[in-house]
Amino acid sequence: MGKAGEQETGRAPAATRQRFNTATCLSACLLLTGGVAGWCQDARDPLLDLMIQKGMLTQDEAAKVKAEADAMRTNSFNEALPPVQSKWKISKAVKDVELFGDVRVRFEQRQAFTPPGERIELDRARLALRLGLRGDLFDNFYFGFRLETSSNPRSSWITLGGSSPAPFGKSADGVNVGQAYLGWRPADWVDITAGKMPNPLYTTPMVWDPDLNPEGLAERFKYTVGNADFFANFGQFLYQDNNPSYISGSLLDSVAGTRGETGVPPTFLLAWQAGVNYRFSESVSAKVAGTLYQYLGLVTNAVTATYSGGIGNSFIGEGSYGGKGSGAPINGLTTQNGISYNQIGLNNLLVVDVPLEVNFKISKKLSARVFGDFAYNLNGSQRAQDAVDALSAQSQLQLAPFPPPLVRYGAQTGDVKAYQIGFSIGNGDTPGLVNGTVAKKNTWEFRTYWQHVEQYALDPNLLDSDFFEGRGNLQGINAGVAYAFTDNVIGAFRYGYAMRINKNLGTGGSNADIPQINPIDHYNIFQLDMTLKF
Repeated sequence: MGKAGEQETGRAPAATRQRFNTATCLSACLLLTGGVAGWCQDARDPLLDLMIQKGMLTQDEAAKVKAEADAMRTNSFNEALPPVQSKWKISKAVKDVELFGDVRVRFEQRQAFTPPGERIELDRARLALRLGLRGDLFDNFYFGFRLETSSNPRSSWITLGGSSPAPFGKSADGVNVGQAYLGWRPADWVDITAGKMPNPLYTTPMVWDPDLNPEGLAERFKYTVGNADFFANFGQFLYQDNNPSYISGSLLDSVAGTRGETGVPPTFLLAWQAGVNYRFSESVSAKVAGTLYQYLGLVTNAVTATYSGGIGNSFIGEGSYGGKGSGAPINGLTTQNGISYNQIGLNNLLVVDVPLEVNFKISKKLSARVFGDFAYNLNGSQRAQDAVDALSAQSQLQLAPFPPPLVRYGAQTGDVKAYQIGFSIGNGDTPGLVNGTVAKKNTWEFRTYWQHVEQYALDPNLLDSDFFEGRGNLQGINAGVAYAFTDNVIGAFRYGYAMRINKNLGTGGSNADIPQINPIDHYNIFQLDMTLKF
């Protein structure tokens, strides 16, 4: 019987049977080796290519074998590893959520000098952690909260080795709520926030310490016309809770002996701001805003020989020095022999503030910014007069043999303004690396500014606690350079020097770092930071 007869009987040629057996064995081999190789093969398999070259398989047979092996591996993988469900469950009201924050380490040196030349110096290794969540909810709502080390509202830093008992104590390593807020964007041009929030205002460290997170309500509006983005920001910030809001009759002395009023409201800081961000071209833009700050609900407390009241009483800003032969003979101490004066009062503060900046490209790789700020206290002259009157009254309660120096000098009614002018340059698209607000690998920035803050110009409780020690009546220079080692890790060096402006005045303000010296004649600060952002 011929070949035709063999085919008619259904028996396949030997070559065909060999290719079939080879393909079957090859499928098993591919399936087994797929497990070893991580259930994955390249688009072309070297073993199949070799068999095609030897004539053991045709191109079509090789493709069929590969498809069958892939299907078998997929089925085996699905059976071996069932779907993994996340153990984290997020409310269905949350559209998205983001983990954010930073870890910062620092070496810092501060020096504050008295008028005679004596000094206090701090050399500290410091650490700060800020960790939070923020995200969007449905129906245009959003939220955020952040935990921080340190309870100081103007700083999240803690000092290593500063806890007790030593060594390696934890008493200073607290966890505090730095931010907790809810917001709503009913339209793309309006944003309303309530709670303890990131600062909603366009401002500078001259007026607001960057670590402060105001509490209360804020409304932000924006509208674009051509190349101009107009914006308006309003804040109703709860500065201090003065409860009990009402005390009647004989309960006043027993419940709040230093308070002079029966019914009191909370203290509010109100802010009104309007401005524009104008794009002259793709490489040049300018931003400017006008802001008015007003304080409502100031509560006065009874003043004694050793107590000059709280934020509702008259700001004095002087150190305790009363002159040689007085009960406070050391020139430069904030407090001595029980004598101290008000450093935190908010009386007669109606401040107009104008921050501004111009951003431009120097070249394809270099970006620069010229920035500044100018502030003027419209009630500053009265604030200066009240300081002298309050100082005189308290010194009389002390039965001082002669009045403190400022009473003899008289009110310094011209010290009512503040200004800042600076420049930054770097190879990043947006300045901010020195302050740690942006980070991109291999970018650098140099930033410097001159700042001048007179005694009665600004709220002493909002001033930057680093530059310059949260005090008024100081002027000086700040400079810093930063480099981004990665998109998340920034190294920065900063230096600041300040000197007293008016030698007839103290350096008013209250800060937890070097509170012992007033007046500060001159001041140095050096900081070396490493920051991890996430």
